[in-house]
Amino acid sequence: MPEQTTTAARRGRPGNDRSDVINAAVALFNQHGYEATTVGMIAEQLGVSKSAIYHHVTSKEDLLASALDRALSSLEGMLAEAKESGATPVDRLERTIRGTVTVLIEELQSVTLLLRLRGNTDLERAALDRRRKFNVSVAELMNEADETGSLRTDIDPGVATRFVFGMVNSIIDWYRPGGPLDADMIGDHIVGVVFDGLRPRS
Repeated sequence: MPEQTTTAARRGRPGNDRSDVINAAVALFNQHGYEATTVGMIAEQLGVSKSAIYHHVTSKEDLLASALDRALSSLEGMLAEAKESGATPVDRLERTIRGTVTVLIEELQSVTLLLRLRGNTDLERAALDRRRKFNVSVAELMNEADETGSLRTDIDPGVATRFVFGMVNSIIDWYRPGGPLDADMIGDHIVGVVFDGLRPRS
């Protein structure tokens, strides 16, 4: 019986787990900024005491690290699946675009936090380094598609990569959960715009 009481106490309010704490923290980080957000604000958002927060995480930085890793791991995992699919370079590129859209929508708050990082701390700089490696891999995929003749020759692949993923990343500024567009529909729209403009003219 004592063990059951201890376990229940470590969970804080029923239904709150580590994921709930991270989600609440990320929402507040995006709303107020990381520096301005306190553990007390996160606790208030969840309706628990500050000590209850520390049952799940060691610090506010731990929350930031977990949120950024969630966003980056989702993007990296999606890219790895696309690259290992065995499809043609242009099809892998399309899968990557669609996959990035899906990750942005499914992990909207965490990816928003990632895209707004300024690199003020070692943790942020490490996250930005992972993001740069992701961007380099996507650019390499764009180059592969270009080398097969699947893209227009009058558009520089590097510029195209920046344009395409600038458009994809803009989702964080206008997408609202519960609206008329889901991830598949947005993916269709973006892929249509991208490839109607990038495929060779007949």
